[in-house]
Amino acid sequence: MQKILFLLFGLIFSVSLQAEQRSWIRINQLGYLPNHSKVAVWVSKDPVKVKRFSLHDSQTDEVVFRGKAGKAFGEYGPFARGYRLDFTKIETRGTYYIKSDDGTRSPSFRIDADVYEGAADFALRYMRQQRTLFNPYLQDSCHTEDGFTLYAGSVGLPDSTRIDVGGGWHDASDYLQYATTSANATYHMLMAYRDFPSVFSDQKQANGLDGANGVADVLDEAIWGLDWLLKMHPKPNMMFNQIADDRDHASMRLPGLDSLYGRGHERPVYFIDGERQQRGEFLNNTTGTSSTAAKFVAAFSLGSKLLAQDRRDYADSLWSRAQSAYDYAHIKPGVTQTVSVKSPYIYAEDNWVDDMELAEAFMYQLNGEAIHLNKAMDYARKEPITPWMIRDTANHYQYYPFINLGHVEMVKHGSEEMKDEVLGYYKNGIQTVYDRAKKNVFLRGVPFIWCSNNLTTAFAIQCLWYRELSGDAQFKEFEQANIDWLFGVNPWGTSMVYGLPEDGDTPSDPHSAFTYLHGYPIDGGLVDGPVYSSIFNNLIGIQLYKEDGYQEFQSDLVVYHDDFGDYSTNEPTMDGTASLIYLLAAKENESKKKP
Repeated sequence: MQKILFLLFGLIFSVSLQAEQRSWIRINQLGYLPNHSKVAVWVSKDPVKVKRFSLHDSQTDEVVFRGKAGKAFGEYGPFARGYRLDFTKIETRGTYYIKSDDGTRSPSFRIDADVYEGAADFALRYMRQQRTLFNPYLQDSCHTEDGFTLYAGSVGLPDSTRIDVGGGWHDASDYLQYATTSANATYHMLMAYRDFPSVFSDQKQANGLDGANGVADVLDEAIWGLDWLLKMHPKPNMMFNQIADDRDHASMRLPGLDSLYGRGHERPVYFIDGERQQRGEFLNNTTGTSSTAAKFVAAFSLGSKLLAQDRRDYADSLWSRAQSAYDYAHIKPGVTQTVSVKSPYIYAEDNWVDDMELAEAFMYQLNGEAIHLNKAMDYARKEPITPWMIRDTANHYQYYPFINLGHVEMVKHGSEEMKDEVLGYYKNGIQTVYDRAKKNVFLRGVPFIWCSNNLTTAFAIQCLWYRELSGDAQFKEFEQANIDWLFGVNPWGTSMVYGLPEDGDTPSDPHSAFTYLHGYPIDGGLVDGPVYSSIFNNLIGIQLYKEDGYQEFQSDLVVYHDDFGDYSTNEPTMDGTASLIYLLAAKENESKKKP
């Protein structure tokens, strides 16, 4: 009896100690590159002070570095105080943990050149799982009957005309498909292959099943996207923007079970006419044809360049469609928004001159006519900084694709004057966000709007491009802070990528039919990420299905829930994951460079 009481007392005491924890040290769970910025974040619910910290070898507990905690940061989210613990000086490879002088200890982490190795390939798993037609993860086919046209009467296709647009990827955990996000995702993977070809392996066939085919897997995946985009722009006078709509959200199911639109398994296909289209009792705010069409130009152009040697006929067809997409973008200058029938939520893209800048930059690369560079600069000057960076807020996908992708092409292909000007635009955008970020311990300057992780990923890419193209390393720690945020240096101490790292704290209960209904892992999927509490509290039909494991880290400022019911913070997205593939490839490539 005494032994039982002793054990119970010990258990109660242990639980009590755990419940009383008030301070934490957040680390990048993937680890840190030896010759790059290395910072952990100490945070506390109490306004206590920390003066010093020590870095320990996790195998021997030996102290290998002692450092000053430095500047104290004030309240942020659920925390009363925080410090940035900088151990950049340590470049020796190994496994370590950090202890602060108040006794707080971090989880173990690695410093090594291989911490990003294979990460980009890992994220490709999610892209393959999102495929329509033949899905290699399910080893089954879906959406083979897409679809029937809407709004295409002006080109001789009355509503409900059958058209073959099968292919591509599901957008998120629902099964809608958007040309604008898919074109951007395709472009990011083509960029990743162009810029970092040695990073990617060849373990899959073109259909996504096991077996090498002599083509890097990332290029296979990008070609899957290109094939679908060709179907969505089948003729010079035809371009489609979207398959399906929010009627999809009626139930959770695997993709092969779609039959929600009154025509068997066919789904609606929305034509781009440059006019406002249905949004339930409202209309969307479409003003033209440019935003989606210009994204097609970039994807087709880069695909044509990369495939010109090995797949000449296919590359020629891409080049032809790039030209017709360019013409389509000029039918009516303006933005094409998506369509919703039952709910108020759409991709409310509101900018398009950035897309046209990118399109003009590629037209120059394909035909060498200087007029395209001049037009690109005209567009660049109309939106030098992506507006969310200045405004510190945006509607859902209002400023897409979250960074200006045209500026980097102008640096590479424009004159010296153009290069200096657009690099200045990148710098000013970074500085604007940094001026907000430097006030909090996480260096968080990206707003907590819907899909904040997508913005974070895109912004980290902009920081990386600016550093590498300008040689100016003043934002290097800030750049890394945005990457660290995605892998655990955040209030919740969690990675935002399903299954990465394998032994880390990562999402386990995402808003996904794959996991919710069948327990299928969605390896590599980047979840939407934290949102302002004010956004979360006003969303329609949102609820948590279990006790919140991160409750002590929620705040009036921002929330994140690893819960199937939270579609605002814990739903993975295809296009965000594609951007992450580029970022992870860049980091792995950086690790291979000599110091």
